[in-house]
Amino acid sequence: MKITRQPDRQAPQLPAPRTPEQRKKDVLARLERESDIWVATADEDGVPCLVPLWFRWDGEALWLATRTTNPTGRNLHTSGLTRLAFGDTRDVVLIDGTVESFSAQEVPAGAADAFAAHWGWDPRRSAGSATPYAYYRVVPRAVQAWHEQHELRGRHLMREGVWLV
Repeated sequence: MKITRQPDRQAPQLPAPRTPEQRKKDVLARLERESDIWVATADEDGVPCLVPLWFRWDGEALWLATRTTNPTGRNLHTSGLTRLAFGDTRDVVLIDGTVESFSAQEVPAGAADAFAAHWGWDPRRSAGSATPYAYYRVVPRAVQAWHEQHELRGRHLMREGVWLV
């Protein structure tokens, strides 16, 4: 078998790195417009779980809803921590957050009403089922954002819950 060398491909011309201020603006815009976010959790033994969930951003926190009996629901409730990410690997946003859990009966009405209005689905209506839904309020504690390798420097936009820009 003869191996032929492929011609070198020229690297794409990348735009100049965004400023931290522009990155923050872009992150906030994604939080407003995106529908799904990857939710990473781990159980008490460190077994990871990664699933996409619908979310709603209220300007301070992300609201998620999932069944209390699935691994994600259990992990969010038990650990109180998560890492969230948007799906595009060339436009990375990572959010580390603390989690507060609410049963369908305990969730603040305004948050649940906004979630239902946004999605046309109300998890509270599943409260009486054998596997009820719960709400999870994720408050960002750290945010990173970058496009490609040329934006790795300056990717930390929030630390300890405080925006750096």
